[in-house]
Amino acid sequence: MTLTIPVFVGYDMHERVAMNVLIDSLYQHSSVPLAITPIVMRQLHGVFHRERNQKQSTEFSFTRFLVPYMMDYKGWAIFMDCDMLCRGDIAELWGLCDDRYSLMCVQHVHEPTEKTKFLGSIQTRYEKKNWSSLMLFNCERCQALTPEYVNTATGLALHRFEWLESGQIGALPADRWNHLIDVQAAADAPVEQGGPALVHWTLGGPWFRQYRFGGGRLATEWFAARDEAFRLWE
Repeated sequence: MTLTIPVFVGYDMHERVAMNVLIDSLYQHSSVPLAITPIVMRQLHGVFHRERNQKQSTEFSFTRFLVPYMMDYKGWAIFMDCDMLCRGDIAELWGLCDDRYSLMCVQHVHEPTEKTKFLGSIQTRYEKKNWSSLMLFNCERCQALTPEYVNTATGLALHRFEWLESGQIGALPADRWNHLIDVQAAADAPVEQGGPALVHWTLGGPWFRQYRFGGGRLATEWFAARDEAFRLWE
């Protein structure tokens, strides 16, 4: 596998601060070189052209599935939502890539009861909810994800991985990666004490005024990471 880990991060104009803090946290904890690419919808000229609908809470709801195409269907790549914070070494996650699978993710059982999430976005319920928020793509085996398919397939078909055959999705450790804050039981212990290495504010993060204290101690940790990332050096 390549020495440099390719990481794609979903970009949304309302969460630019979150994305930049996440990217800095990835760099600060990584033991190996990273090649991080924000997926900016308006830059995908001639590739992505489907119209946004009211069920899309972010600009990258569907563009995430273009990662194998952007990798020329070669090698492995990581995708993650921007509303996360990395607390550990992403090389640990990279080391879990398993060529037996076409895709790997944390296989949450998330059945939301609320009707809305951040900024009044419609909350939807479907099988494999949040599985696509962190994905390890085995790009050569994801050639079904052509631009034409990503532009025309239903949201459910994409997010429920209906483009993959049964048995092609590998499971990542749920206690370590893509911990859903305020959805799963609190797990704000330091990474060294078994806490999650990657946390996810799927219901709304502290960069939004109305969710400033979502996640308890982890919100405090996010603010500390933000202040360090944007610190002015004397």
